[in-house]
Amino acid sequence: MEKQVLIPVDGSRTSVQAVRYAARAAAFIKDLHCMLFHVQAPVSMYLKEEAARDMHVRAQMNKALKKNEAAAMKILTQLKSEMTDAGFPEDQIRVLTRPRELGLAQDVIEYAQKNMMDAIVVGRRGVSGIQKFFDTSVSDAILERSQVIPVWMVNKDVRQDSPEKILVAIDGSEDALRAVDHLGFMVSDNDEIHVTLIHVTNTARNYCEIDLEADPELVRIIEKKDRACVDRFYPKAMEKLLDLGLSKDQIDIHTLEGSRRIGQDVVAYAEENRFNTLVIGRRGINKSFFMGSVSRLIIGQVSDCAVWIVP
Repeated sequence: MEKQVLIPVDGSRTSVQAVRYAARAAAFIKDLHCMLFHVQAPVSMYLKEEAARDMHVRAQMNKALKKNEAAAMKILTQLKSEMTDAGFPEDQIRVLTRPRELGLAQDVIEYAQKNMMDAIVVGRRGVSGIQKFFDTSVSDAILERSQVIPVWMVNKDVRQDSPEKILVAIDGSEDALRAVDHLGFMVSDNDEIHVTLIHVTNTARNYCEIDLEADPELVRIIEKKDRACVDRFYPKAMEKLLDLGLSKDQIDIHTLEGSRRIGQDVVAYAEENRFNTLVIGRRGINKSFFMGSVSRLIIGQVSDCAVWIVP
């Protein structure tokens, strides 16, 4: 089945990172198709209004628009060549440039949703924070606002010296199950990858801000519920992955004794075990309006693997 990802680009180094990761992903995602998408600089509303009245202004504006489009196509052509040079099939790459309408991030998201893309792929700087591209923190805005389409954040240091190893951090939540489903769909019927499901055992403090240490019975109840939730989750996750063509030999399940900083535990495990891609749910058990605290910490700290954030 065809999988489609949207890659917003602007010619920056982070755009190259995203494109290179997508080219690499073709090795473990069958029938992957990419859309390189460039949003042009905006045209002033005042200029548009004047152009509607004045033919000379309209001609000058159209000339500027054509110049913008030519510059955009040059960037798109260069990045397409980057992908084909890496072995990505040329007939599975499309390019598109459009003038800005709603805003850079929103234009990307609107296009992805309208065209039913399976993911948006963006580059980022690394452990020091999300790289700015297009203008100030557009990749951050895409991540925050994309409530339907998964976002793949690509670090410049994504590990390439080992076979594809994918880690899925789970907590028993619906978001985690959607993360498993997204991964399973993208890598369906591939017998060359390896997937590890990891659960970091939760502490009572991660569920409740009040002091529970005075009553160990309350602590025991909360932590027992956490274990039971994950125990119910694993069979559902396994069933999804097996239904999508993976074998039991390709799937590991691991439980890690956690600390109060679950995100740090996940990042440490991913780096120590040399995973290339880390898949996480957007929020998790404890819902928050935008990014959950655990997923935000992971995105900010992981240094050498791509992170898929699934809403």
